[in-house]
Amino acid sequence: MSSAPRSIRDAYDPEQFRRQGHALIDTLADHLAKAHDRQGPVVPWQAPEAARAEWGKAPLAGADLNADLASILARSTALAHPHCMAHQVPPPLPGAVLAEAVVALSNNGMAVYEMGPAAVPIELAVVRFLCGKLGFGDTAGGVLTSGGSLGNLTALLAMRQAHAGFDTWKAGAHGGPPLAVITSDEAHYSVARTLAIMGWGEGGVITAPVDAHHRMTAAAVRAALHSARGSGRRVIGIIAAAGSTATGSFDPLDELAELAAHEQLWLHVDAAHGGGVALSPTHRAKLAGIERADSVVWDAHKLLMMPALVTAVLFKQESHAYEAFAQRASYLFADERAESHWWDLGTRTLECTKRAMAVELWTQLRAHGEQLFAEIVDRQAALARAFADKLDAAPDFELALDPELNIVCYRHTPAGVANLDAHNRALRQRVVEDGRFYIVGTMLGETYYLRSTIMNPLIEPSDFDHLLDHLRALCP
Repeated sequence: MSSAPRSIRDAYDPEQFRRQGHALIDTLADHLAKAHDRQGPVVPWQAPEAARAEWGKAPLAGADLNADLASILARSTALAHPHCMAHQVPPPLPGAVLAEAVVALSNNGMAVYEMGPAAVPIELAVVRFLCGKLGFGDTAGGVLTSGGSLGNLTALLAMRQAHAGFDTWKAGAHGGPPLAVITSDEAHYSVARTLAIMGWGEGGVITAPVDAHHRMTAAAVRAALHSARGSGRRVIGIIAAAGSTATGSFDPLDELAELAAHEQLWLHVDAAHGGGVALSPTHRAKLAGIERADSVVWDAHKLLMMPALVTAVLFKQESHAYEAFAQRASYLFADERAESHWWDLGTRTLECTKRAMAVELWTQLRAHGEQLFAEIVDRQAALARAFADKLDAAPDFELALDPELNIVCYRHTPAGVANLDAHNRALRQRVVEDGRFYIVGTMLGETYYLRSTIMNPLIEPSDFDHLLDHLRALCP
């Protein structure tokens, strides 16, 4: 018998874990069934001050674990509810949730192979699969990391090391001329944040305007490049979007790749949202040209329906995967080139104790095959199109632009309202506080629009009718 104190033995007791686990699965399944049946609120709204006062009480030993977990679930935003049409976060596949439980219990970090003897080869297999879906060749590779922001940082650090013209690890950010990249004026905020972290300052981001379809064209990039060269900055890359955050628009990757090749610039594609269309024969053409990119970021916790966070950072040339973090840790890595120890993934990422995040996607691909993911993407796009059609037909709503995939931007335009921006902002807040639906908002140019991302494939077109009626009913 263990000599550990009784409290420790009880905390690790397998039979108690079994009982609690069975009860928790029942709670989770009931939650899913209720959400799918459109019962209960999407957002159980509580004012932040009241929520902090309630949840911030000092913990007391002896609390009922299952009761606490059930309470947390009931008071969380219900992403599985078909009336949740807000952020680019999916209701995860239930099988992936079970896989994540295995990941949590095994708790294998992945800096070195010996700490992830199953997780490391699974991640390498997932990375190879995703590279293949993008059209990258046998020399491609990459790593999984925690989110698109960290993914963009990883890719742009590799770009800097490959194209700066000096060794930034040794000489620092100011070891050469000031550097810059060109991206659209609607790029995800993580791009500007990343370049600020890299020490490039505000001048490191040179923006090109989007066109009427909210896409960054090669002509706009060419003009921005000409302007940048007159400012003394050395442009080393272009950052394109495949499924932009605001509208879901896809930049013309083929023509941007052509320009990047001609100007000898690194092409990075932020496909955090839109990468999933690579699995859909119906929508795959939206990514035409992505196979010519130097690096791509692709979130599996968006269109591939994984629990957050699972982000792939993929390089056309796997050698670049080692250049983002070209350092040594003697207690982890052999004193050799990182490539010679390709099985130690800590050489490719900022993270050391990294979750075994490939397991969720690997198990679901094996359980369902690619076809399920293609069907989900196609369903999301078809639902967004149906919603856009309803908005077009409604006399008191205005569609900002035709959706390219599953993001719909629109606004309520009732007669007699002078300040539509203020009206729609207030309306969005009333939706959140009411809780029966969930939508967000975005700025397109100088105009505020409501924004719905259709992530849940169990939404029905009738849910959009109910949403529009709900928005009308919330007006004073």
